[in-house]
Amino acid sequence: MQSGSALLASLLLLALVLPGQLQAKQYAHATEDEDIHTPERSPMLESRNPGVPASPYDNPAFNLLHLGLEGAQELAAQFKAGGGVSGASDLLHQLQNQVTNVSLTLKLLADSDHQSFRALQEEVDILEGQLSECEREKEQEQSSRHPGPPLAPGSCAHGGLQKVGRPLVLKLNWRGLSYKAGAWGRDSAPRPASFLYWVAPLRSDGRYFDYYWLYRSFGDLVLRKHYEQWKMGYGDGSGNAVYKNFMYFNYYGTRDMAKVDLSSNTLVLRRSLPGATYNNRFSYAGVPWTDLDFAGDEKGLWVLYATEESKGNLVVSRLNDSTLEVEQTWQTSQYKPALSGAFMACGVLYALRSRSTRQEEIFYAYDTTTGQEHHLSVLLDKMLETLHGINYCPWDHKLYVYNDGFLITYDLVFQTLKQKLPSSPIKRPSGAPALSTPTKSPQARRFQYSPGP
Repeated sequence: MQSGSALLASLLLLALVLPGQLQAKQYAHATEDEDIHTPERSPMLESRNPGVPASPYDNPAFNLLHLGLEGAQELAAQFKAGGGVSGASDLLHQLQNQVTNVSLTLKLLADSDHQSFRALQEEVDILEGQLSECEREKEQEQSSRHPGPPLAPGSCAHGGLQKVGRPLVLKLNWRGLSYKAGAWGRDSAPRPASFLYWVAPLRSDGRYFDYYWLYRSFGDLVLRKHYEQWKMGYGDGSGNAVYKNFMYFNYYGTRDMAKVDLSSNTLVLRRSLPGATYNNRFSYAGVPWTDLDFAGDEKGLWVLYATEESKGNLVVSRLNDSTLEVEQTWQTSQYKPALSGAFMACGVLYALRSRSTRQEEIFYAYDTTTGQEHHLSVLLDKMLETLHGINYCPWDHKLYVYNDGFLITYDLVFQTLKQKLPSSPIKRPSGAPALSTPTKSPQARRFQYSPGP
């Protein structure tokens, strides 16, 4: 004979199982009858209100389990009311509590699932509305931005920088989140021989440049496939740039400029930059070890740096990309450690400063063609706090920015030649020395951009 405890457990198990089995048979018969007597449902009726989720209580499996629990509760209550089974009062109480807890848990899960689904549906509806609004804004912006034909790749036929588009986050750099400093981009030549993408994160110390990856297409970059990994071993800082399939950077611990052939990862030239400070002297604000910042644009290869003679103010030199000889030099009025970064576009230097952890301002421009400098205010949103490497590509008119380990792009919007530059020239006190030292100092005139090819 079974003991009282075993008998009680068996009865409770039967109470949990049998109602479910009976209900399953009833449900099967009801389904068969429904198939016989109910005409085929219209797909339009089934989808007439897709935004309202089905209740979990309408799920047959949920109903079967719920009925089983109700049967177990009733049987436990009957045993308790009738005095139970001899010697099993403690077990009866324990099992009754377990059945009650399971029933409550099932109800909470069903309610939670129902509420979560509704909340998720509402969130999706909101996001779809925002996406539609963004698409409308983009269409309006593009229609107002390009009243005529779009700007040709590598062209300077415009009136200067007007605005910067929203940041597009492509992916995390291939070394991971700990590698916050670095640079990346495309070839900055106006007519590049190849359309490769390069990514050069620094070591976690934020200084040493030892490896870089090359991708032959945008798809390979996004999917991180078909890449080439090269070991460098002697780079310093995140001022790298690629121009005509050569990478330029600061040679470690010196004021030397280095030139590496990307086809073979061969150091083909190393040349000292006269007067340039190094070893983290006059680097950008929040971006250490950026002593030599290389840049390429429609007008050639440039290097941005500071000297003791300039008292830390930013100096711009145009380089011969074959020999790395300095062809011409300009001095600006901007203290380099007060800037967060800079880039060149169509022979114009654009300098940035940080406004907050989420926004930068392109506030200063220096035209090397006219020797004139201007203040402007072009805002640039950022995903994370620090912009490390900023590289401009003339082919697609984008900025390629390394933002605390993430690869970001920005579309640059330029004015038409008929538009006026939304800025005013910087006024110097009477008798103040010229800020530039080109081969031939141009006469002061209105700040203009010279149309390129």
